[in-house]
Amino acid sequence: MLDRARRRATVAAMNAPPHPPSYYAATAIPAPERPPLVGEVDCDVCVIGGGYTGLFSALHLAERGYDVVLLEAARIGWGASGRNGGQLGSGQRLGALELIEAYGREDAIRLWALAEEAKAAVRERIARHAIACDYRPGILAAAIKPGHFAWIEKTAACLAEVYDYHRVEVIAPGDMARVIESERYHGAMLDRDTGHFHPLNYALGLAAAAEAAGARLFEDSAVTRYEDGARARVETARARLRARYVILCCNGYLDGLEPRIAGKIMPIQNYMIATAPLGEARAGALIPGNHAVFDTKFVVDYFRLSPDGRLLFGGGETYGNRQPRDIAAFVRKYMLRVFPQLSDVAIDYAWGGQLAITLNRMPHFGRLGKSGYFAQGFSGHGVALTTLAGRLIAEAVAGCAERFDLFAKIRHHAFPGGTLLRKPGLVVGMLYYALKDRL
Repeated sequence: MLDRARRRATVAAMNAPPHPPSYYAATAIPAPERPPLVGEVDCDVCVIGGGYTGLFSALHLAERGYDVVLLEAARIGWGASGRNGGQLGSGQRLGALELIEAYGREDAIRLWALAEEAKAAVRERIARHAIACDYRPGILAAAIKPGHFAWIEKTAACLAEVYDYHRVEVIAPGDMARVIESERYHGAMLDRDTGHFHPLNYALGLAAAAEAAGARLFEDSAVTRYEDGARARVETARARLRARYVILCCNGYLDGLEPRIAGKIMPIQNYMIATAPLGEARAGALIPGNHAVFDTKFVVDYFRLSPDGRLLFGGGETYGNRQPRDIAAFVRKYMLRVFPQLSDVAIDYAWGGQLAITLNRMPHFGRLGKSGYFAQGFSGHGVALTTLAGRLIAEAVAGCAERFDLFAKIRHHAFPGGTLLRKPGLVVGMLYYALKDRL
């Protein structure tokens, strides 16, 4: 009977949705298709969501000896974890100056230090598990306006004086030609202790590491309902699961699964393109140091070179579930404002993905009832902070919650209007900031 169920699950997995078309999906390392969960299952921990947060939670807990089952609705890395810009940045989504203003000097230093720990952990995991994700060092924060350069100088000084962080170099406006072939920017800050990589291959490598540690990963296993309690219950279309703990790692794809926290995040759509290969000389001239780049707009442009000499460029957002009819044309206009010299270059790949933001742009961690934990709302800075979330959740489950509680105590307000009316309010706000970007 069990063998027949497993055979049905294997056939069903072959019909699960593949990774959405993108440059990352086209260049992904081979990975097994994991069957959906079938039948009645007991475990210590049920992780819902197969992105970075879920994978790191599963990995850390399995290494601590917990029996972990991870349920992914589609494929491992199917959401933002497999489609993002691949930038491993320093600190929190709020800048160094803004952290102090929002939370005071002492907590700001602690929040910064935890994010730095997470950044180091990403590199350590890549090395330990031999994850083939083409890691390269360096991210450049580029000033889109002359007035933004003063903020960059203040930030660099604050990093050194308050956070004891000395890995940044301020690039004067007149020196920008040595780091980027664009006249759009007015100075920059180069952070040499950051990096960039292939995000989907990183996710697939984490999945393999989690399985090697003993975690059980299931794809095509969308959770339809769950109940917390002394022994939580989780249901999918084919299975019922009981667990001591449930960890929600759904982020922008939470939908209606957990109404108690849904109003604290706003799902938004962001978009990327990959050009045709530019050739070694042309690609090298665009970004001579091969750093990743993001700018200081409210709705940022971000870009980097791929190992095969393409420009991977992200820009533009939409709100709700509707995407542009022509993603390539939508993002291309942003790319040409930075690199007008690429007007003759074809676009080989174009894709979008959903992420979640919070009102204060800080990640939202917390507990649900007796058995639940969650982390969401990484606001575009999730490559490092999801790593941190997985580690701190594992610590909290194991009974050491001090570091988790540093984040859990951060106040998060629901978006005005709740889940029904938050979108119109956000659109108005984003239009205001988009206008400021243009002025």
